[in-house]
Amino acid sequence: MDIKTLEEAMHKFVASKGWYEADSKRPQTPRNLAISLVLEASEVLEHFQWGEQSSDPEELASELADVMLYLLQIASISDIDLAEAVMTKLDKNYHRTWDKD
Repeated sequence: MDIKTLEEAMHKFVASKGWYEADSKRPQTPRNLAISLVLEASEVLEHFQWGEQSSDPEELASELADVMLYLLQIASISDIDLAEAVMTKLDKNYHRTWDKD
């Protein structure tokens, strides 16, 4: 499955809940979505609070999916091609010095 298919599925879900409507109790602004992204990332972190492995891989997968959905939505409503941004960042990182000996 490609990133555009995931993005389309995410938008279909959000629209079906009415969250893109002007009077939504959950306005889908970049700020609100960024806050939600960090909250969901914290839920991922909880899986590793007391150990090196998650004790519930299915729940971890669910939390990772939440993170990805918010990330996709922020990028989309901000007119950012996330796939292109990832490739650009990887190219930049290839030329970066990580450790100085």
